[in-house]
Amino acid sequence: MQAVLDSLIIGFPYFITHFGLAILLLIAAVYIYEKVTPYRELELVRQGNVAAAVSLSAGILGLAIPLAVCLAGSASLWDILIWGIVILVIQILAFFVANLVIDNLGRRIENNEIGAALLLFAGKISVALLNAAAIAV
Repeated sequence: MQAVLDSLIIGFPYFITHFGLAILLLIAAVYIYEKVTPYRELELVRQGNVAAAVSLSAGILGLAIPLAVCLAGSASLWDILIWGIVILVIQILAFFVANLVIDNLGRRIENNEIGAALLLFAGKISVALLNAAAIAV
């Protein structure tokens, strides 16, 4: 039992700093992502728009999945910070590519079109999984 407590005492500060940075990065990335998209997903979600909820959920997961993989293999706080920025940039690019592929994506999300939202969800999560795998290499 003492070994477990010693491990906790030694590892807890490492855990808190790495986990805390990852949470802050996730919050900041979601905020930036929300501001970059041409429509206000959170506001639409508050109005009951399911398509916006699907899209925003994919955005959050799309940022969290590769960030979690980065956190699992991080060597330092700088490692998490740098890869966190890369993750955000890639997810923003994925959104803009999806915006090119799905005609009138912003209007479709605003009009609560679930089909467009689900396709966007699949694209964002697919990019997130590939991003996570590339980070893990």
